[in-house]
This record gives sequence, structure tokens and C-alpha cells, in this order.
Amino acid sequence: MAKVLTEKQIKAKKENDRERNPSGFMLKQRAFLKLYMITMTEQKRLYGFRLLEELRKEFKEHGYKPNSSEIYKSLHDLLDDGILEQVEKKKEGTDRQKVVYYRFKDRQKAERYKTLLKEELNRCSRLLDKAIEDNFGQSTKRKAGKS
Repeated sequence: MAKVLTEKQIKAKKENDRERNPSGFMLKQRAFLKLYMITMTEQKRLYGFRLLEELRKEFKEHGYKPNSSEIYKSLHDLLDDGILEQVEKKKEGTDRQKVVYYRFKDRQKAERYKTLLKEELNRCSRLLDKAIEDNFGQSTKRKAGKS
């Protein structure tokens, strides 16, 4: 007989499923984007289309162009996780047009997520450094314990 989960159990499972598995190979794109969105929210760059433009501009020179659907899925994850919330504001210079901005709902959750991702980025960086050194004989001059 199939086990029926309560709403609370389903929510807890979803939250656990979103946690980064530290035994994974590399950081997933969505986790990477969520990290930048949290930082951009801290810097007050707060609405969806602006987030999209800024992220694309930020990574253009590195050959990475995140697509809009992945950016919005990441943003929706942050809303679902209770880290960000939406606020509608009237667009400056208009009578009726509104813009949806994002702000922190739970800054402590955001900080915990950033701390987790920093550890993961350091782990991924060490893994890439090892691959470069082992396969090309080049040291990237970063040490395993440094961030």
C-alpha cells in the first residue's frame, strides 16, 4: 500500500530535495543563479527583467548566457523557499503600470544558503584546479583550504 504524505511532509521533502548534495560533481546552474540573485537583491537590483539583463551582462565575457526560463525558475524557487517575496510598485512616470520587485522575506535563510553555496563553490574550484594540474601540469596557485 502506498504511503500518503501530509502537506507538511511534502513541503519538508521539497525543501530537502532542493538542498545541495555535496557529493555531486559540480554546482548546478539553478543553485549558481540563486546565489547571484540573493547577492543582487542585497545590492538592490530587484526586478525580474533587470536580474536577467544583469546576469547576462555579468557572465558574457565568460561565455555563459543564462536563459530566461532558468532565471525565472531560480527566482520562483527563492520565492517558494521563503527567501524572497514579491512587491508590486507603480512604475515611475506612469499612472497605471506596475513593476514587480523582489525583496528579502527571510534574510537569515538567504545567508544560510549563501554560506552553503560558498562551501560548494570552494569544493568545485578545488576539483577544477586538480583537473587542470593533473591533466595539463599547470598549477592555478589556489590552495585547497583558501577561498
